[in-house]
Amino acid sequence: MAKAVVIDGPAGSGKSTTAIALAKMLGFIYLDTGAMYRAVTLKFLDSKIHDLSQIDMVQQTLANTGIGLLPSENGLKVMLDDVDVTEAIRAKEVNNFVSEVSAVPEVREFMQAQQRQFARDHDVVAEGRDLGTYVFPRADVKIFLVADLEIRAQRRMKQNQAGAKEFGAYRDNLAKRDQIDSGRRHSPLKKAADAIEIDTTNLTFEQQVQQILEICQSKFGNR
Repeated sequence: MAKAVVIDGPAGSGKSTTAIALAKMLGFIYLDTGAMYRAVTLKFLDSKIHDLSQIDMVQQTLANTGIGLLPSENGLKVMLDDVDVTEAIRAKEVNNFVSEVSAVPEVREFMQAQQRQFARDHDVVAEGRDLGTYVFPRADVKIFLVADLEIRAQRRMKQNQAGAKEFGAYRDNLAKRDQIDSGRRHSPLKKAADAIEIDTTNLTFEQQVQQILEICQSKFGNR
């Protein structure tokens, strides 16, 4: 039976980089659910769909959307309708719209079905916001990462090579995303009852990865 490690938490808490490193150490496949939602968001933007209340249009767009995740030297290559959008999904426009798109129940159901299908046949390390509570409630290991908002904003700025003057915008964007993700009706951001919480505010990247690796090793044994 395929094994699953899920890492949930708010944006900027270190989920993606940690999941990539952990997957390599365990020999699992990295399942980047956030990138999948960003790809769908890019599809809506390219299709000029900004009114997400038009459910028929949303469903029609989803029915004609193909998303693929391919391993690469940098962790993962994201494909949208057979086009590499790994860099494009990190655009500011996508960043500002992704939480609103992700809050649409029809979008979440579409994405979650794809995520479950993928994990049936592969050992995965997946990161997102609702994995331990909704998508993979029977995951072998559940981690919930948290970090102070200020630290998360600094990390996101560094990731995007942004200047110091943009700090306020990044902090406000993350705060908005926290509110949307936690308050949405369908599968909100929430810590699973059996998840292990790790505060990464004062941890180095190596330290947070090592903590989770040790948890996994206690579950699966040394690999």
